[in-house]
Amino acid sequence: MFKLIVKKEFSSAHILHGHPGNCKRMHGHNWLVEAEVQGDNTNEIGMVIDFKDIKNNLKEIISNLDHQFLNDLEPFINENPTAENISKYIYKELSNNINTDNIKVSKIKLWETSNAAVTYTE
Repeated sequence: MFKLIVKKEFSSAHILHGHPGNCKRMHGHNWLVEAEVQGDNTNEIGMVIDFKDIKNNLKEIISNLDHQFLNDLEPFINENPTAENISKYIYKELSNNINTDNIKVSKIKLWETSNAAVTYTE
């Protein structure tokens, strides 16, 4: 099995409704997304998938989140834009774009700060 990892960054703001601490107020993060894609077989030139294909798909997904107030975006209208929910959203979207019989998004790791991250897998 091969595992490929790409990273992309974006910035956004959010409010966590129901949070007892400071996160109940609007605040922002410079997020770092690590997308891990796996596959068992390589193609005729020896690749599972081109890193560029993963990067471009991830870039398209996070461009919808970048410099946005996440609470106003459709995926987060009815649920808090927590790191957990954002990582799950990115996982689902990337999976819809690149999963095949051989290629599968295996993990999204989302860094909220340099010291705090969440990982989403299925």
